[in-house]
Amino acid sequence: MAQAKRITPRAQDFSEWYNDVIMQAELADYSPVRGCMVIRPHGYRIWELMQGALDDMFRATGHRNAYFPLFIPMSFLAKEAEHVEGFAKEVALVTHTRLRATGKEGAGAIEVDPSSALEEPLVVRPTSETIIYAMFAKWIQSYRDLPLLLNQWANVVRWELRTRLFLRTTEFLWQEGHTAHVDEADAEREAKTILGIYRRFAEEWMAMPVITGVKTESERFAGALRTYAIEALMQDNKALQAGTSHNLGQNFAKAFRVQYQTAAGSLEHVWNTSWGVSTRLIGGLIMTHSDDNGLVAPPKLAPVQVAIVPIWKSDDERRQVSGVGDQVKTDLEKTGLRVELDVRDSLKPGAKYFEWEALGVPVRLEIGPRDLASGQAVLARRTGGKTPTPLQGIVAAVTAALDEIQAALFAAARERSEKNSIRGATKAQFIEFMKGSGGFAYGGFCGAPSCEAEIKQQTNATIRVLPDPEFRSKEAPRTCMWCGAPSVTEAVWAQAY
Repeated sequence: MAQAKRITPRAQDFSEWYNDVIMQAELADYSPVRGCMVIRPHGYRIWELMQGALDDMFRATGHRNAYFPLFIPMSFLAKEAEHVEGFAKEVALVTHTRLRATGKEGAGAIEVDPSSALEEPLVVRPTSETIIYAMFAKWIQSYRDLPLLLNQWANVVRWELRTRLFLRTTEFLWQEGHTAHVDEADAEREAKTILGIYRRFAEEWMAMPVITGVKTESERFAGALRTYAIEALMQDNKALQAGTSHNLGQNFAKAFRVQYQTAAGSLEHVWNTSWGVSTRLIGGLIMTHSDDNGLVAPPKLAPVQVAIVPIWKSDDERRQVSGVGDQVKTDLEKTGLRVELDVRDSLKPGAKYFEWEALGVPVRLEIGPRDLASGQAVLARRTGGKTPTPLQGIVAAVTAALDEIQAALFAAARERSEKNSIRGATKAQFIEFMKGSGGFAYGGFCGAPSCEAEIKQQTNATIRVLPDPEFRSKEAPRTCMWCGAPSVTEAVWAQAY
């Protein structure tokens, strides 16, 4: 890793800081294809760790993985009117099957062969409800086939020309779950079960506190009955929608004739859910924890949890400290930790420290000749602080440090989120809040779409969720924060990504 330029401070330019952190940590890079990104090995390893944790949670609740085609007949989208309206402006189409040589040079050397036009254009997967429910119609015959609980790990394409690494790209990676149920109650339980999984993953693995709730009609997924979401507050006090779970009702079941025979012998349409999180979570991890020195990775999702850096001047010292370092590495790996031993000759210790810090490694162990003489190593935390630690008992000390770092990151993020939230805001307070530092604003809402739209137009703030009971204010608001009409619910507003 080449030493990167100095990272732009967050207070100076948060967007530049975010890009600098990604580049220095070698998480991703811009692609030659406009609107796309390349996920580099260090960034992809974070995604693999996220996948592993979530996949275990899905399997534990009865879900199985499958895979469906990348290409979807265009007519499938047209079968559910609201769905096609929601995605019409961002789909990519395949209209021909081949190219042909023109005999020219340069960019004009090839062209689309007009004789290869498809009878029906294919949509490059923006989401898979339509093609999956077309298959459900083949597979589901009886109530005995339900519930059908599937998930797929895949890529999707939603046309986007302004790249924001991990947050907004034309192609991104995600998981999308799709399920079928006998009735609305079972579908509703599924949607909320998944919401709980997403919250647990965000908080226990990412150390990222979230609020949960239901989306308003204007913010729900196209074609859904209800959309639930987890929302997190980033360090610039903008909200990030980190995951969504949708009760789709019977809209897609009716469009694709997904029916089952009941125990009584009648035919009923199934009730569906869909839900997903994406590589956007990596952006959330970066913006929740990282600092002006670069990436800070929560230990559970750090590609390397411990970096061991032996320090030597002579060949004899190198053999001694490297041998001890190798043994410590072996002992740590036996507990399941991800460990690297840095014995490179090409870099001085200070450069190695910089590199491991840039990669967000939570714990670094420094072992020099003096440390060996004292029977210790120096344990350095990415979040700050160095502690001499006896080699005897080093495994327990490192494990404890990782647990403490994970817990401290979550506590700090939760404290920051609460500090940057206001409750019972008046209209004037709300406007001033959004003009200033911003954050989560809790207040009464009359439920009128016109009121919601006016707030968005004047403040660029949207309703992130109508919060679940756990997150609501102790005293329910009586009037709408914006128009003063009677409040029908409490809402959480924020400016968002």
